[in-house]
Amino acid sequence: MALLLDAHRATTRIAQVAYPFLAEGGLGADGTYIGSDVFSGGSFVYDPWVLYQARVITNPNILLAGVIGSGKSSTAKALITRSIALGHKAYVPCDPKGEWTLVTEAMGGTAIKLGPGLPTRLNPLDAGPRPQSIAADEWDRVVWTRRRALLGTLAESTLGRSLAAIEHTALDLALETVAAQVAAPTIPDVVVALFTPDTRWAERAGLTARSLTDDGREVAHAIRRLVHGDLSGMFDGPSTTEFDPATPMVSLDSSWIGSGGNDQALRLTLACASSWMEAAVADPAGGNRYIVYDEGWRVMRDPALLRRMQEQWKLSRAWGISNVIIVHRLSDLAAVGDLGSEARALAEGLLADCSTRIMLRQESDQLERTASLLGLTDVEIATIAKLPKGRALWRLPSRSFVVQLVRHVREVELFDTDGRM
Repeated sequence: MALLLDAHRATTRIAQVAYPFLAEGGLGADGTYIGSDVFSGGSFVYDPWVLYQARVITNPNILLAGVIGSGKSSTAKALITRSIALGHKAYVPCDPKGEWTLVTEAMGGTAIKLGPGLPTRLNPLDAGPRPQSIAADEWDRVVWTRRRALLGTLAESTLGRSLAAIEHTALDLALETVAAQVAAPTIPDVVVALFTPDTRWAERAGLTARSLTDDGREVAHAIRRLVHGDLSGMFDGPSTTEFDPATPMVSLDSSWIGSGGNDQALRLTLACASSWMEAAVADPAGGNRYIVYDEGWRVMRDPALLRRMQEQWKLSRAWGISNVIIVHRLSDLAAVGDLGSEARALAEGLLADCSTRIMLRQESDQLERTASLLGLTDVEIATIAKLPKGRALWRLPSRSFVVQLVRHVREVELFDTDGRM
């Protein structure tokens, strides 16, 4: 007996809800070529700044997730390097495996190798060049705020807790003392000011130098780690190199630190490296730039650093930057903190502030968690579960695409991350 069904008429705009990949018209031709749209057969082109201007996405930030061997590294590198031809720039503030070094150098950029015993030193308190659009007085306030935020992040990250009110005061007065004495403060200068507060600055706050010494002692010892601890020689003096905003790509190779599995040292390095480059990316004349956070799960376990990253996420549109965070799987958030904790809420907030989600293959036991966090449909989840290497679901606020990355022979060689196998 034949099955009888009522006829139903609908426009393709309505029908695409049931068949989201069959009625898609693409994102246009203005942007970076990524590969082929699997369902339409056409080229897939992407540019977060173009799409933001067209109101297709609400912010330029990107989440890229995929299990090991799914092709997420190649996807990220293809997006970044090809965008350079369009005039965009890139900065990798923490490269724990050193795999962006060859890519950066091939693009005519600068790869900075940083680690204990190496000659390179960065002063994260550098003011950087003042943008012409910012008045001198306003710039002084911007620089002070940036320095103060970094010092607070370093102290809280090392101590593993929030600072007490009196510790904030001690840190404020130490920075003000140093800024009044030298034109280019360094972290050792701040440490000295914390251990030996200036009497005049203490009295101005209604305190004594002795009480201020006692109140700021733990903060002083925490920040001292960058001067005499396992990170000494990297951030404890004037910079031996400068951040050139005209360079197409800059990466900070921290593999000398990351190879030992010291995630806290990596987080401190990322905080310092991010502060060091902020002056360049905040300049309105600096152009559009990708900021790449590779191995994101290793740096997302610290609430102090997460708060700093969240601020950069919120400022992405004002600064004209696109933050790209790369993770293996979304269950990595479980390692960030317990459900309901501040760290977990901050980490999930970062994901929510990524309008573009690039999902490569996920293991079957990860699909439910992925669907819950990203609001994916059953069709999209089923697609992610069987994606071959190099193929990804590109999820935008109201549109989805399945894209096969197309690489040149030279890119295959340059992007390879498993050569030692």
